[in-house]
Amino acid sequence: MKKGCCQFPSEKAIIIGGGLAGFAAAHTIAQAGGRALLLDKSPYTGGNSVKASSGINGANTRSQTALNIKDSSEGFIDDTLNSGSRKPCMARVLAEDSAASLHWLMDKYDVDFSFVSQLGGHSVARTHRGADRLPGRTITHALMDNLPEDGRIHVVNNARVVRIIKNDCGCVVGCEWVDSKSSEPTSLHEEHGPVIVASGGFGASAKNPGSLLAKYRPDLLDLPTTNGPHCTGDGMVLAENVGASLIDMDCVQVHPTGLVNTDDPHAYSKFLGAEALRGVGGILINGKGKRFCNELGRRDYVSGEMRNQRDLPIRLVLNGKAYNELKWHCDQYVAMHVMKVYTNVAALAQDMNVPASDLSETVRDHDSVGQGVCEGRVQTDEFGKKFFHNIPTSLTEELHVAIVTPVVHYCMGGVEIDENACVLDTNGHIIPGLFAAGEVTGGVHGTNRLGGSSLLDALVFGRRAGMSCDKYMFGASDEFRPLPKLD
Repeated sequence: MKKGCCQFPSEKAIIIGGGLAGFAAAHTIAQAGGRALLLDKSPYTGGNSVKASSGINGANTRSQTALNIKDSSEGFIDDTLNSGSRKPCMARVLAEDSAASLHWLMDKYDVDFSFVSQLGGHSVARTHRGADRLPGRTITHALMDNLPEDGRIHVVNNARVVRIIKNDCGCVVGCEWVDSKSSEPTSLHEEHGPVIVASGGFGASAKNPGSLLAKYRPDLLDLPTTNGPHCTGDGMVLAENVGASLIDMDCVQVHPTGLVNTDDPHAYSKFLGAEALRGVGGILINGKGKRFCNELGRRDYVSGEMRNQRDLPIRLVLNGKAYNELKWHCDQYVAMHVMKVYTNVAALAQDMNVPASDLSETVRDHDSVGQGVCEGRVQTDEFGKKFFHNIPTSLTEELHVAIVTPVVHYCMGGVEIDENACVLDTNGHIIPGLFAAGEVTGGVHGTNRLGGSSLLDALVFGRRAGMSCDKYMFGASDEFRPLPKLD
Protein backbone atom coordinates (compact mmCIF):
# COMPACT_ATOMS: atom_id res chain seq x y z
CA MET A 1 0.00 0.00 0.00
CA LYS A 2 1.38 3.35 -1.01
CA LYS A 3 2.04 5.67 1.92
CA GLY A 4 -0.78 8.13 2.25
CA CYS A 5 -3.13 6.45 -0.24
CA CYS A 6 -5.78 6.18 2.44
CA GLN A 7 -5.36 9.77 3.55
CA PHE A 8 -7.62 12.57 2.40
CA PRO A 9 -8.01 16.13 3.61
CA SER A 10 -10.06 15.82 6.76
CA GLU A 11 -10.03 17.44 10.15
CA LYS A 12 -13.22 15.63 11.16
CA ALA A 13 -13.49 12.26 12.86
CA ILE A 14 -16.78 10.38 12.92
CA ILE A 15 -17.64 8.79 16.25
CA ILE A 16 -20.37 6.15 16.46
CA GLY A 17 -21.85 6.08 19.96
CA GLY A 18 -22.52 8.71 22.62
CA GLY A 19 -21.39 7.10 25.86
CA LEU A 20 -18.24 7.81 27.85
CA ALA A 21 -15.90 6.25 25.27
CA GLY A 22 -17.35 8.33 22.44
CA PHE A 23 -17.23 11.61 24.35
CA ALA A 24 -13.73 10.90 25.72
CA ALA A 25 -12.54 10.40 22.14
CA ALA A 26 -14.34 13.53 20.94
CA HIS A 27 -12.85 15.76 23.63
CA THR A 28 -9.37 14.36 23.03
CA ILE A 29 -9.64 15.14 19.32
CA ALA A 30 -11.02 18.62 19.95
CA GLN A 31 -8.28 19.44 22.46
CA ALA A 32 -5.70 18.42 19.84
CA GLY A 33 -7.21 20.80 17.29
CA GLY A 34 -9.44 18.47 15.28
CA ARG A 35 -13.21 18.21 14.92
CA ALA A 36 -15.56 15.36 15.79
CA LEU A 37 -19.01 14.43 14.56
CA LEU A 38 -20.66 12.19 17.14
CA LEU A 39 -23.60 10.05 15.92
CA ASP A 40 -25.91 8.32 18.41
CA LYS A 41 -28.87 6.21 17.33
CA SER A 42 -30.77 6.99 20.54
CA PRO A 43 -32.77 10.19 21.12
CA TYR A 44 -30.37 10.99 23.97
CA THR A 45 -26.68 10.54 24.65
CA GLY A 46 -25.03 8.84 27.61
CA GLY A 47 -25.67 5.18 26.83
CA ASN A 48 -24.99 2.70 29.59
CA SER A 49 -22.18 4.89 30.92
CA VAL A 50 -24.60 7.17 32.76
CA LYS A 51 -25.99 4.20 34.68
CA ALA A 52 -22.66 2.93 36.05
CA SER A 53 -23.06 3.07 39.79
CA SER A 54 -20.00 1.66 41.56
CA GLY A 55 -17.26 3.97 40.38
CA ILE A 56 -14.15 4.06 38.21
CA ASN A 57 -10.87 2.33 38.98
CA GLY A 58 -7.52 4.03 39.23
CA ALA A 59 -4.13 3.06 40.63
CA ASN A 60 -1.70 5.58 42.16
CA THR A 61 -4.20 8.42 42.08
CA ARG A 62 -4.08 11.61 44.11
CA SER A 63 -7.31 10.53 45.81
CA GLN A 64 -5.69 7.31 47.01
CA THR A 65 -2.66 9.20 48.27
CA ALA A 66 -4.90 11.58 50.22
CA LEU A 67 -6.55 8.58 51.89
CA ASN A 68 -3.23 6.79 52.58
CA ILE A 69 -4.16 3.93 50.23
CA LYS A 70 -1.06 2.23 48.84
CA ASP A 71 -1.60 0.93 45.32
CA SER A 72 0.43 0.28 42.19
CA SER A 73 -0.08 -0.24 38.50
CA GLU A 74 1.47 -3.68 38.85
CA GLY A 75 -1.04 -4.62 41.53
CA PHE A 76 -3.90 -3.45 39.33
CA ILE A 77 -2.48 -5.42 36.39
CA ASP A 78 -2.23 -8.56 38.52
CA ASP A 79 -5.83 -8.19 39.72
CA THR A 80 -7.03 -7.68 36.14
CA LEU A 81 -5.17 -10.74 34.87
CA ASN A 82 -6.31 -12.84 37.82
CA SER A 83 -9.87 -11.73 37.16
CA GLY A 84 -9.88 -13.10 33.62
CA SER A 85 -7.92 -10.85 31.26
CA ARG A 86 -5.91 -12.83 28.73
CA LYS A 87 -3.97 -9.96 27.15
CA PRO A 88 -1.31 -8.58 29.51
CA CYS A 89 -0.55 -5.71 27.11
CA MET A 90 -4.13 -4.44 27.33
CA ALA A 91 -4.27 -4.87 31.11
CA ARG A 92 -1.08 -2.82 31.33
CA VAL A 93 -2.50 0.06 29.29
CA LEU A 94 -5.67 0.02 31.42
CA ALA A 95 -3.70 0.21 34.66
CA GLU A 96 -0.87 2.53 33.65
CA ASP A 97 -3.18 5.08 32.02
CA SER A 98 -5.70 4.99 34.85
CA ALA A 99 -4.33 7.67 37.17
CA ALA A 100 -3.61 10.17 34.38
CA SER A 101 -7.08 9.62 32.95
CA LEU A 102 -8.80 10.23 36.28
CA HIS A 103 -6.64 13.30 36.87
CA TRP A 104 -7.69 14.59 33.42
CA LEU A 105 -11.32 14.44 34.56
CA MET A 106 -10.47 16.04 37.89
CA ASP A 107 -8.36 18.86 36.48
CA LYS A 108 -10.23 19.75 33.29
CA TYR A 109 -13.82 18.95 34.29
CA ASP A 110 -13.76 19.28 38.10
CA VAL A 111 -14.98 15.72 38.70
CA ASP A 112 -15.05 14.70 42.36
CA PHE A 113 -13.22 11.45 43.21
CA SER A 114 -12.90 11.97 46.94
CA PHE A 115 -14.30 8.55 47.89
CA VAL A 116 -12.39 5.33 47.17
CA SER A 117 -13.79 1.87 47.91
CA GLN A 118 -12.75 -1.76 47.47
CA LEU A 119 -14.81 -3.99 45.20
CA GLY A 120 -14.75 -7.72 44.58
CA GLY A 121 -11.60 -9.06 42.93
CA HIS A 122 -9.46 -6.07 43.91
CA SER A 123 -6.55 -6.42 46.31
CA VAL A 124 -6.85 -2.81 47.52
CA ALA A 125 -9.36 0.04 47.44
CA ARG A 126 -9.14 1.68 44.00
CA THR A 127 -12.71 2.32 42.85
CA HIS A 128 -13.35 6.08 42.81
CA ARG A 129 -16.59 8.02 43.07
CA GLY A 130 -17.85 11.37 44.30
CA ALA A 131 -19.85 12.30 47.34
CA ASP A 132 -23.47 12.28 46.30
CA ARG A 133 -24.20 11.11 42.74
CA LEU A 134 -23.97 8.09 40.51
CA PRO A 135 -20.36 8.18 39.25
CA GLY A 136 -21.24 7.12 35.69
CA ARG A 137 -23.67 9.97 35.36
CA THR A 138 -21.29 12.45 36.95
CA ILE A 139 -18.35 11.49 34.73
CA THR A 140 -20.25 11.22 31.47
CA HIS A 141 -22.20 14.44 32.00
CA ALA A 142 -18.96 16.27 32.79
CA LEU A 143 -18.01 15.62 29.16
CA MET A 144 -21.49 15.84 27.61
CA ASP A 145 -22.29 19.16 29.28
CA ASN A 146 -18.94 20.86 28.59
CA LEU A 147 -18.57 20.74 24.83
CA PRO A 148 -16.13 23.26 23.31
CA GLU A 149 -17.75 26.60 22.58
CA ASP A 150 -16.08 26.71 19.16
CA GLY A 151 -18.26 23.84 17.90
CA ARG A 152 -15.43 21.36 17.40
CA ILE A 153 -17.72 18.60 18.69
CA HIS A 154 -21.06 18.24 16.92
CA VAL A 155 -23.60 15.73 18.27
CA VAL A 156 -26.43 14.25 16.22
CA ASN A 157 -29.05 12.07 17.93
CA ASN A 158 -31.43 9.60 16.28
CA ALA A 159 -28.61 8.89 13.83
CA ARG A 160 -28.32 5.16 13.13
CA VAL A 161 -25.19 4.21 11.20
CA VAL A 162 -25.95 1.56 8.58
CA ARG A 163 -22.58 1.17 6.87
CA ILE A 164 -18.92 1.95 7.38
CA ILE A 165 -17.36 3.00 4.06
CA LYS A 166 -14.10 1.43 2.95
CA ASN A 167 -12.20 2.55 -0.17
CA ASP A 168 -10.35 0.43 -2.74
CA CYS A 169 -7.15 0.64 -0.71
CA GLY A 170 -8.86 -1.03 2.24
CA CYS A 171 -9.02 2.16 4.30
CA VAL A 172 -12.08 3.37 6.19
CA VAL A 173 -13.11 6.76 4.82
CA GLY A 174 -16.53 7.41 6.32
CA CYS A 175 -19.99 6.04 7.02
CA GLU A 176 -23.63 6.19 6.02
CA TRP A 177 -26.38 6.90 8.51
CA VAL A 178 -30.12 7.34 8.58
CA ASP A 179 -32.50 9.28 10.75
CA SER A 180 -33.88 6.56 13.01
CA LYS A 181 -37.14 8.50 13.36
CA SER A 182 -37.73 8.55 9.59
CA SER A 183 -38.93 5.74 7.33
CA GLU A 184 -38.05 7.70 4.18
CA PRO A 185 -35.20 6.23 2.08
CA THR A 186 -34.09 9.79 1.32
CA SER A 187 -32.97 10.11 4.93
CA LEU A 188 -29.65 8.40 4.07
CA HIS A 189 -26.67 10.63 4.85
CA GLU A 190 -23.01 10.13 4.01
CA GLU A 191 -20.12 11.44 6.11
CA HIS A 192 -16.41 11.36 5.31
CA GLY A 193 -13.56 10.95 7.75
CA PRO A 194 -11.88 8.29 9.88
CA VAL A 195 -14.29 6.39 12.12
CA ILE A 196 -14.23 5.58 15.84
CA VAL A 197 -16.72 2.89 16.89
CA ALA A 198 -17.87 3.37 20.50
CA SER A 199 -21.39 1.98 20.36
CA GLY A 200 -21.41 -0.44 23.30
CA GLY A 201 -22.19 -4.13 23.68
CA PHE A 202 -25.02 -6.52 22.82
CA GLY A 203 -26.42 -7.31 26.25
CA ALA A 204 -29.98 -6.23 25.37
CA SER A 205 -30.24 -8.18 22.12
CA ALA A 206 -31.91 -11.33 23.50
CA LYS A 207 -35.30 -10.52 22.01
CA ASN A 208 -33.92 -9.64 18.56
CA PRO A 209 -34.11 -12.36 15.87
CA GLY A 210 -30.61 -13.59 15.04
CA SER A 211 -29.08 -11.58 17.87
CA LEU A 212 -25.43 -11.76 18.86
CA LEU A 213 -26.47 -12.98 22.30
CA ALA A 214 -28.44 -15.86 20.72
CA LYS A 215 -25.46 -16.66 18.49
CA TYR A 216 -22.74 -16.64 21.12
CA ARG A 217 -24.49 -17.20 24.49
CA PRO A 218 -27.90 -18.82 23.99
CA ASP A 219 -27.74 -20.10 27.57
CA LEU A 220 -28.28 -16.52 28.81
CA LEU A 221 -31.39 -15.72 26.81
CA ASP A 222 -33.65 -16.38 29.80
CA LEU A 223 -31.93 -13.82 32.04
CA PRO A 224 -33.01 -10.20 32.43
CA THR A 225 -30.54 -7.43 31.60
CA THR A 226 -29.32 -4.10 32.97
CA ASN A 227 -28.61 -2.82 29.46
CA GLY A 228 -30.58 -0.16 27.67
CA PRO A 229 -32.48 -1.16 24.50
CA HIS A 230 -29.78 0.40 22.34
CA CYS A 231 -27.27 -2.32 23.30
CA THR A 232 -27.76 -4.67 20.36
CA GLY A 233 -24.20 -4.94 19.03
CA ASP A 234 -24.71 -2.82 15.89
CA GLY A 235 -21.17 -1.44 15.98
CA MET A 236 -19.64 -4.89 16.15
CA VAL A 237 -21.55 -5.97 13.05
CA LEU A 238 -20.65 -2.75 11.20
CA ALA A 239 -16.96 -3.25 11.97
CA GLU A 240 -17.04 -6.95 11.10
CA ASN A 241 -18.56 -6.07 7.72
CA VAL A 242 -15.40 -4.14 6.82
CA GLY A 243 -13.07 -6.93 7.95
CA ALA A 244 -12.64 -6.33 11.68
CA SER A 245 -11.83 -9.28 13.90
CA LEU A 246 -14.27 -10.11 16.70
CA ILE A 247 -12.81 -11.85 19.74
CA ASP A 248 -14.03 -13.26 23.08
CA MET A 249 -17.64 -13.01 21.90
CA ASP A 250 -18.76 -15.77 24.26
CA CYS A 251 -17.43 -13.81 27.25
CA VAL A 252 -20.59 -12.17 28.57
CA GLN A 253 -20.68 -11.06 32.18
CA VAL A 254 -23.60 -11.90 34.41
CA HIS A 255 -23.80 -9.45 37.30
CA PRO A 256 -25.13 -10.84 40.58
CA THR A 257 -27.21 -7.91 41.77
CA GLY A 258 -29.95 -6.88 39.41
CA LEU A 259 -32.57 -5.20 41.61
CA VAL A 260 -36.02 -6.77 41.51
CA ASN A 261 -39.09 -4.54 41.65
CA THR A 262 -41.62 -6.72 43.47
CA ASP A 263 -44.44 -4.92 41.63
CA ASP A 264 -43.02 -6.22 38.34
CA PRO A 265 -40.68 -9.09 39.24
CA HIS A 266 -40.49 -10.55 35.73
CA ALA A 267 -39.50 -7.33 33.93
CA TYR A 268 -36.80 -7.96 31.30
CA SER A 269 -34.93 -4.76 32.16
CA LYS A 270 -33.53 -4.48 35.68
CA PHE A 271 -31.75 -1.62 37.42
CA LEU A 272 -28.29 -2.55 38.58
CA GLY A 273 -27.50 -2.71 42.27
CA ALA A 274 -24.03 -1.17 42.49
CA GLU A 275 -21.22 -3.53 43.37
CA ALA A 276 -20.32 -0.91 45.93
CA LEU A 277 -23.30 -2.18 47.95
CA ARG A 278 -21.32 -5.32 48.67
CA GLY A 279 -18.08 -3.35 48.84
CA VAL A 280 -19.30 -1.37 51.85
CA GLY A 281 -20.39 -4.51 53.69
CA GLY A 282 -23.69 -5.70 52.23
CA ILE A 283 -24.30 -9.43 52.71
CA LEU A 284 -26.24 -11.86 50.53
CA ILE A 285 -28.74 -14.25 52.11
CA ASN A 286 -30.96 -16.90 50.59
CA GLY A 287 -34.66 -17.50 51.23
CA LYS A 288 -33.87 -19.19 54.54
CA GLY A 289 -31.77 -16.29 55.77
CA LYS A 290 -28.39 -18.02 55.29
CA ARG A 291 -25.26 -16.68 53.64
CA PHE A 292 -23.89 -18.85 50.84
CA CYS A 293 -20.86 -17.09 49.29
CA ASN A 294 -18.06 -14.59 49.62
CA GLU A 295 -19.87 -11.37 48.75
CA LEU A 296 -16.60 -9.81 47.56
CA GLY A 297 -15.72 -12.60 45.16
CA ARG A 298 -15.54 -12.20 41.40
CA ARG A 299 -18.82 -11.42 39.69
CA ASP A 300 -18.90 -14.72 37.82
CA TYR A 301 -18.35 -16.65 41.07
CA VAL A 302 -21.05 -14.78 43.02
CA SER A 303 -23.51 -15.04 40.13
CA GLY A 304 -22.82 -18.77 39.85
CA GLU A 305 -23.42 -19.32 43.55
CA MET A 306 -26.69 -17.41 43.30
CA ARG A 307 -27.88 -19.46 40.34
CA ASN A 308 -27.11 -22.63 42.31
CA GLN A 309 -29.40 -21.59 45.16
CA ARG A 310 -32.74 -23.35 45.55
CA ASP A 311 -33.96 -21.27 48.50
CA LEU A 312 -35.19 -18.10 46.85
CA PRO A 313 -35.45 -15.18 46.67
CA ILE A 314 -31.97 -13.87 47.41
CA ARG A 315 -31.63 -10.64 49.34
CA LEU A 316 -28.87 -8.10 49.72
CA VAL A 317 -28.79 -6.66 53.24
CA LEU A 318 -27.06 -3.44 54.37
CA ASN A 319 -26.75 -2.33 57.96
CA GLY A 320 -26.86 1.30 59.06
CA LYS A 321 -23.14 1.99 58.66
CA ALA A 322 -23.10 0.54 55.13
CA TYR A 323 -26.19 2.57 54.26
CA ASN A 324 -24.53 5.77 55.44
CA GLU A 325 -21.64 5.20 53.00
CA LEU A 326 -24.03 4.85 50.06
CA LYS A 327 -26.95 6.90 51.34
CA TRP A 328 -27.61 8.63 48.02
CA HIS A 329 -27.69 5.32 46.13
CA CYS A 330 -29.90 3.57 48.67
CA ASP A 331 -32.36 6.45 48.86
CA GLN A 332 -32.66 6.31 45.08
CA TYR A 333 -33.29 2.57 45.18
CA VAL A 334 -35.97 3.02 47.84
CA ALA A 335 -37.66 5.71 45.75
CA MET A 336 -37.61 3.33 42.77
CA HIS A 337 -39.27 0.58 44.87
CA VAL A 338 -36.35 -1.83 44.41
CA MET A 339 -35.14 -1.56 48.02
CA LYS A 340 -37.07 -1.68 51.31
CA VAL A 341 -36.29 -0.37 54.77
CA TYR A 342 -36.81 -2.61 57.83
CA THR A 343 -36.72 -1.41 61.40
CA ASN A 344 -34.56 -4.32 62.58
CA VAL A 345 -33.53 -7.93 61.97
CA ALA A 346 -36.76 -9.28 63.45
CA ALA A 347 -38.88 -7.22 61.03
CA LEU A 348 -36.93 -8.56 58.07
CA ALA A 349 -37.25 -12.12 59.37
CA GLN A 350 -41.01 -11.69 59.69
CA ASP A 351 -41.28 -10.47 56.10
CA MET A 352 -39.17 -13.42 54.93
CA ASN A 353 -41.22 -15.85 57.01
CA VAL A 354 -38.12 -17.28 58.71
CA PRO A 355 -37.37 -17.53 62.45
CA ALA A 356 -35.81 -14.33 63.75
CA SER A 357 -33.30 -16.49 65.63
CA ASP A 358 -32.00 -17.97 62.35
CA LEU A 359 -31.45 -14.57 60.75
CA SER A 360 -29.89 -13.21 63.94
CA GLU A 361 -27.49 -16.15 63.95
CA THR A 362 -26.46 -15.39 60.35
CA VAL A 363 -25.68 -11.79 61.26
CA ARG A 364 -23.82 -12.70 64.46
CA ASP A 365 -21.73 -15.38 62.72
CA HIS A 366 -20.73 -13.00 59.93
CA ASP A 367 -19.72 -10.31 62.41
CA SER A 368 -17.89 -12.71 64.73
CA VAL A 369 -15.73 -14.23 61.99
CA GLY A 370 -15.20 -10.82 60.44
CA GLN A 371 -13.92 -9.48 63.74
CA GLY A 372 -11.57 -12.44 63.93
CA VAL A 373 -10.23 -11.68 60.44
CA CYS A 374 -9.76 -8.01 61.31
CA GLU A 375 -7.85 -8.97 64.46
CA GLY A 376 -5.73 -11.57 62.68
CA ARG A 377 -7.10 -14.55 64.62
CA VAL A 378 -8.42 -16.16 61.42
CA GLN A 379 -7.62 -15.48 57.75
CA THR A 380 -11.01 -15.93 56.09
CA ASP A 381 -14.54 -17.08 56.77
CA GLU A 382 -15.93 -20.38 55.48
CA PHE A 383 -16.53 -18.86 52.02
CA GLY A 384 -13.05 -17.34 51.70
CA LYS A 385 -14.07 -13.78 52.53
CA LYS A 386 -11.07 -11.69 53.61
CA PHE A 387 -12.47 -8.16 53.89
CA PHE A 388 -15.21 -7.18 56.30
CA HIS A 389 -16.50 -3.63 56.25
CA ASN A 390 -18.89 -1.83 58.59
CA ILE A 391 -19.26 -4.55 61.19
CA PRO A 392 -20.81 -5.29 63.61
CA THR A 393 -24.53 -5.08 62.91
CA SER A 394 -26.88 -4.40 65.78
CA LEU A 395 -29.93 -6.66 65.80
CA THR A 396 -32.04 -3.60 66.55
CA GLU A 397 -30.71 -1.23 63.89
CA GLU A 398 -32.43 -0.26 60.64
CA LEU A 399 -31.66 -2.35 57.56
CA HIS A 400 -31.85 -1.57 53.84
CA VAL A 401 -32.71 -4.68 51.84
CA ALA A 402 -33.15 -5.51 48.15
CA ILE A 403 -34.24 -8.67 46.39
CA VAL A 404 -31.59 -9.38 43.76
CA THR A 405 -31.15 -11.66 40.76
CA PRO A 406 -28.35 -12.36 38.25
CA VAL A 407 -28.58 -10.21 35.11
CA VAL A 408 -26.81 -9.98 31.75
CA HIS A 409 -24.64 -6.96 32.33
CA TYR A 410 -21.52 -6.56 30.20
CA CYS A 411 -19.93 -7.96 27.04
CA MET A 412 -16.19 -8.57 27.40
CA GLY A 413 -15.98 -9.61 23.73
CA GLY A 414 -16.14 -7.43 20.67
CA VAL A 415 -14.00 -5.71 18.06
CA GLU A 416 -10.31 -6.53 18.40
CA ILE A 417 -8.04 -3.52 18.92
CA ASP A 418 -4.38 -2.96 19.69
CA GLU A 419 -2.99 -0.91 22.57
CA ASN A 420 -3.65 2.31 20.66
CA ALA A 421 -7.32 1.51 19.98
CA CYS A 422 -6.66 0.78 16.27
CA VAL A 423 -9.02 -1.90 14.94
CA LEU A 424 -7.40 -5.13 13.74
CA ASP A 425 -8.54 -7.37 10.91
CA THR A 426 -8.73 -11.16 11.06
CA ASN A 427 -5.03 -11.37 10.14
CA GLY A 428 -4.01 -9.09 12.98
CA HIS A 429 -3.33 -6.09 10.75
CA ILE A 430 -4.55 -2.54 11.43
CA ILE A 431 -7.50 -1.37 9.35
CA PRO A 432 -6.41 2.20 8.48
CA GLY A 433 -8.91 4.84 9.47
CA LEU A 434 -10.87 2.62 11.91
CA PHE A 435 -10.64 2.84 15.68
CA ALA A 436 -12.77 1.54 18.56
CA ALA A 437 -13.18 1.96 22.32
CA GLY A 438 -15.38 0.89 25.19
CA GLU A 439 -17.68 -2.10 25.47
CA VAL A 440 -17.80 -2.54 21.69
CA THR A 441 -14.22 -3.84 21.91
CA GLY A 442 -12.91 -7.21 23.04
CA GLY A 443 -9.67 -8.38 24.61
CA VAL A 444 -9.31 -5.92 27.47
CA HIS A 445 -11.07 -7.94 30.17
CA GLY A 446 -11.09 -11.53 28.90
CA THR A 447 -13.47 -13.89 30.67
CA ASN A 448 -14.50 -11.57 33.50
CA ARG A 449 -14.45 -7.83 34.14
CA LEU A 450 -13.57 -6.25 37.46
CA GLY A 451 -16.12 -3.87 38.95
CA GLY A 452 -15.11 -0.28 38.24
CA SER A 453 -13.20 -1.16 35.07
CA SER A 454 -15.99 -0.54 32.55
CA LEU A 455 -15.88 3.25 32.96
CA LEU A 456 -12.09 3.11 33.05
CA ASP A 457 -11.95 1.03 29.85
CA ALA A 458 -14.21 3.55 28.09
CA LEU A 459 -12.17 6.49 29.36
CA VAL A 460 -8.67 5.13 28.73
CA PHE A 461 -9.30 3.65 25.31
CA GLY A 462 -11.67 6.45 24.32
CA ARG A 463 -8.79 8.87 24.88
CA ARG A 464 -6.37 6.58 23.08
CA ALA A 465 -8.77 6.23 20.15
CA GLY A 466 -9.03 10.01 20.01
CA MET A 467 -5.28 10.46 20.05
CA SER A 468 -4.68 7.74 17.45
CA CYS A 469 -7.38 9.18 15.21
CA ASP A 470 -5.93 12.66 15.58
CA LYS A 471 -2.46 11.39 14.59
CA TYR A 472 -4.05 9.66 11.61
CA MET A 473 -5.94 12.75 10.42
CA PHE A 474 -3.00 15.09 10.66
CA GLY A 475 -0.53 13.09 8.66
CA ALA A 476 0.64 10.17 10.80
CA SER A 477 2.64 7.57 8.93
CA ASP A 478 1.29 4.11 8.14
CA GLU A 479 3.26 2.76 11.10
CA PHE A 480 1.43 3.34 14.35
CA ARG A 481 4.01 3.78 17.04
CA PRO A 482 3.22 3.38 20.74
CA LEU A 483 1.54 6.53 22.01
CA PRO A 484 3.06 8.59 24.80
CA LYS A 485 1.40 8.45 28.17
CA LEU A 486 -1.61 10.72 28.36
CA ASP A 487 -1.56 13.55 30.87
